[in-house]
Amino acid sequence: MSAFFEHLIGLASAHAGLAYLMIFLAALLEAVPVLGSVIPGSTIILALSALIPGGQLNVVLVLAVAVAGAVIGDGGAYWIGHREQRRILGVWPMSRYPLLVARSEAFFLRYGAWAVFFARFVAPVRAFVPITAGALRMPPVRFFAVNIPAILLWAPAHVLPGVIAATVLEKPGALGPHHLLPVLGGAVATVLLALWAFRRWRNAPAELHASG
Repeated sequence: MSAFFEHLIGLASAHAGLAYLMIFLAALLEAVPVLGSVIPGSTIILALSALIPGGQLNVVLVLAVAVAGAVIGDGGAYWIGHREQRRILGVWPMSRYPLLVARSEAFFLRYGAWAVFFARFVAPVRAFVPITAGALRMPPVRFFAVNIPAILLWAPAHVLPGVIAATVLEKPGALGPHHLLPVLGGAVATVLLALWAFRRWRNAPAELHASG
C-alpha cells in the first residue's frame, strides 16, 4: 500500500491537473454505494495534500475539487435513492451486503439529519447513508442543508493535516503553536466524531430493536 501511495504522489507531483482529478474522483467515489467502503479516498486526499507546501498544488483548488467531488458523489447517491425509493436497497450490489444496508437504515431512522452529517466523516458509512436517506424519502432541501455543511467541514479536516505535516517535515520550525494547535485540535475532534459515529452505525440495528 505504501508503494501505491508513493507512486501516486510521484505521478501527481509531475502532473498537477491529474492530481486535482485524482482528488475529485477520490471524494466522489467514496459516496458510491458499496464501492465507497473500500476506496481509500480520504487517505488519497490527505496524501496528495502534502504537495501543497511545495507549490505543486494550490490549497484553494484542492479544497474546491474535494468539495465538488463530495457534493456530486453524495448528491448523486441521494438522488438515485430518492428516485428508486426503498427498492434500491434490495437490488445488486446493495443486496450483497444486507447487514450494512440494515445498519445504515437503522442509523438513519434513529438519527435522521444527524446521520447524514456524521456519515460524511466515516468511510464505510458514507458509502451507504446518502442513498439510504434518499430511499427513505428524506426531503432534498433537508438532505443538502445538512450534507453540504458537513462536506465544507470534512474537506479542510482532510486537507489541512497533510499540509501541516508536509510543512513541518520540509521546514522544521516554520510553524508555531498558533498554527499547529487549531489544526491538531480539529483533527482530533474529527477522529473522535468519526469513532463515535462508526460505533453508533455499527450498533444501530441492535439499538433500534432494543428501543422499539
